[in-house]
Amino acid sequence: MSEARLSRRPYLIRAIVDWVVDCGDTPLLLVDAEQPGVQVPEQFIDEEGRIVLNVSADAVQALELGNSLIRFRARFGGRPHLISLPPAAVLAVYARETGDGMLLGDAEAVSEPPEDDPSPDGPPRQPSKPSDDKSSRRAHLKVVK
Repeated sequence: MSEARLSRRPYLIRAIVDWVVDCGDTPLLLVDAEQPGVQVPEQFIDEEGRIVLNVSADAVQALELGNSLIRFRARFGGRPHLISLPPAAVLAVYARETGDGMLLGDAEAVSEPPEDDPSPDGPPRQPSKPSDDKSSRRAHLKVVK
């Protein structure tokens, strides 16, 4: 097959956001704000170049979870902003209330979230226990308070 395969990332983002909403929770996106094409308010980017975005219907307007671009309007500090980012910049999608969700990492490899994230709405952390058995290495999320 000479045709390029579609990226599964935008489909996973939409699916996890829908699932979190169906569970009655608040969907959050952990975004690498240093990726090309990311347009978010710079004053809300953390020291690691990341931002957590609430994409619930109560928090945003005109949410578009497209295959090549995620766009919506939101208020930050009481001021309206147009948010735009490629799906490749989304590192994780998860529920604020439970931490359930999915780490997406890089397109080729899954990366772990930072171990020293002080934000209560920040990304859930993976346990740092090393394992010798590759089959027992499963990613799972938990809320860190």
